Amino acid sequence: MRIFRGMVSAALLAGLVFSAGCETDHPKTAAASLPAQAKAPEIADPVAQPADPKPKVQPQVNNPKPDPAEALIAQAEKQYAAGQANYRADHLEAAKQDFDQAFNTLLSSNLDIRNDERLEREFDKIVEAVHELEMAALRQGDGFTEPRSEPAPIDEANDITFPVDPNVRATAEAEIKTTKSDLPLVLNDQVAMFINYYSSPRGRATLERAWARSGRYRDMVSRIFKEEGVPQDLIYLAQAESGFQPLALSRAGARGMWQFMAGSGALYGLERNWWVDDRQDPEKATRAAARHLKDLYNQFGDWYLAMAAYNSGASTVQHAVERTGYADFWELYRRGVLPQETRNYVPIILAETIMAKNPEQYGLQRVAPDPAPQMDQVTIDYPVDLRLVAECVDTSVNYLQELNPSLLRMTTPKDQSFALNLPAGSREKYQSAMTAIPPDMRTWWRYHHVEYGDTLASIAHKYHTSSSSIAEANGLTGGDVKVGSKLIIPVAPGRSNTETASYSRYATHYKVRKGDTLYSIADDFEVPVDKLRKWNHLRGTEVAPGRMLAIYKPLAGASPEEASSGSGSVPVRAARTGKSVSPPSSPAAAKYHKVKKGETLSSIAESNHTSVAALKRDNPKLAATLRAGEVLVIRK
Repeated sequence: MRIFRGMVSAALLAGLVFSAGCETDHPKTAAASLPAQAKAPEIADPVAQPADPKPKVQPQVNNPKPDPAEALIAQAEKQYAAGQANYRADHLEAAKQDFDQAFNTLLSSNLDIRNDERLEREFDKIVEAVHELEMAALRQGDGFTEPRSEPAPIDEANDITFPVDPNVRATAEAEIKTTKSDLPLVLNDQVAMFINYYSSPRGRATLERAWARSGRYRDMVSRIFKEEGVPQDLIYLAQAESGFQPLALSRAGARGMWQFMAGSGALYGLERNWWVDDRQDPEKATRAAARHLKDLYNQFGDWYLAMAAYNSGASTVQHAVERTGYADFWELYRRGVLPQETRNYVPIILAETIMAKNPEQYGLQRVAPDPAPQMDQVTIDYPVDLRLVAECVDTSVNYLQELNPSLLRMTTPKDQSFALNLPAGSREKYQSAMTAIPPDMRTWWRYHHVEYGDTLASIAHKYHTSSSSIAEANGLTGGDVKVGSKLIIPVAPGRSNTETASYSRYATHYKVRKGDTLYSIADDFEVPVDKLRKWNHLRGTEVAPGRMLAIYKPLAGASPEEASSGSGSVPVRAARTGKSVSPPSSPAAAKYHKVKKGETLSSIAESNHTSVAALKRDNPKLAATLRAGEVLVIRK
């Protein structure tokens, strides 16, 4: 079952509480009184009892057998709860798998859902909840898509234990005496351990990548820190946390260059919704981090404690101070009252600060910092597809996404303004090209660069529109198109060039080259990125050079019955029999419909925009007469 991302309401979560028994129609009292405790029967002294010539037969105690329905419900609830936890942490692929497992646990068991009220109720809860996610995601545009992310480097540093090299420590101790910093710097075994780690081949690569990326943001961070009145060398907190990667995602769900959790980010004005996540906006997140660190310093009066609280939360550090009576990070470290990750956190930052302040000693002067991105910005109040924007300003979608890391979708937000970053010098070009596209068509229409061999008919076929529509939109009187010109492509709303695509039964194999990304490969072969990920079991956007990818090319003009989806999916379970059946060849994802009283195949087909024949094809064991409570597989 394909799951789409939506906003899970508190009411929905409350409705998914474990339910194992049948509920009555009477409301529950706020506090039910406990029954009186049963007393064990008194046993008379055996000496006082007359001997019984016949031995008494002890009554056989039958231990109740485990209820398989309750065990099944518990298993499904556990999987669904795991899905919710992954969903809230933005681990959407993992959430999708958990939700699928919860659904399939109930659907593929040997128990009859229809004849057990508890199972039926549990099934309804999970199906309806997931269906709401799916519908909300579909209304927003691109479904349950995993936001782009990169692993946060601090997670790797936290996992290591590295020996302290006496020579490294001695050198660092000598350097620290002459190192100028607006943060207090100390050198002890904990700090020296991480200096040794970042001097090793494994840690060195992480440090150099972060050092290079720092060039993109150093001036911006310095300006904001000066405006907010915080030490300039706190910039190395971001270097240690994220390596200056706006898409960094930690195992705990912290996001962005400054690794904000959703709750703390919201306290400092970082918006997070379906369309954007300001934690991934370098400038907004930097200002929020500066204010947060300043507030923590005002609370604790110590930058080490402020950094520790930034990592584990102010309440954790406050509790440790109150428990020990010491407002000193190293004393709290020695007493073991802070989480292990927090105990490592401050030494990691200090190690990177000492190394960055002495680049010649650690070879960092050989690493060229990346230049700061040069860009134009235009504030828009309408949704527009990034592919259309890229076509307007003659750049790639990948580069636009790099310039706009806070944007989670392929379209800009609806019903709110958005500051769209464009390549330097392209603002007027964008605004001029956009005036030719009706505002309500800017998420659907495209621009096409005419190449050698293109005809009006071939272009129309590629975008699933008509030659006459393209000719009308561009004022063309004949059938010829000029090579090098740019044509407006009026794609009908709700229909894209991949929506109804069918794919070859046989894979084409492509060896990844240096510089390739999933997006560039998908563009080259004209397939959706999510298909490419699914065919090759990939996550993220990067793929290693030399890897061989399987790609199922789109078939021009083929119906779903004439070609396979190329999805590589495993057999699904028939809803009523529990036996394995092969999935239909349509590339569309399955949804599930529970038959309601009075429904017919015709009414179900009509409400789900499919046909009776398709319902019968996808449900081969369907009885002649529908029964309320049956579950049908529906593929549009």
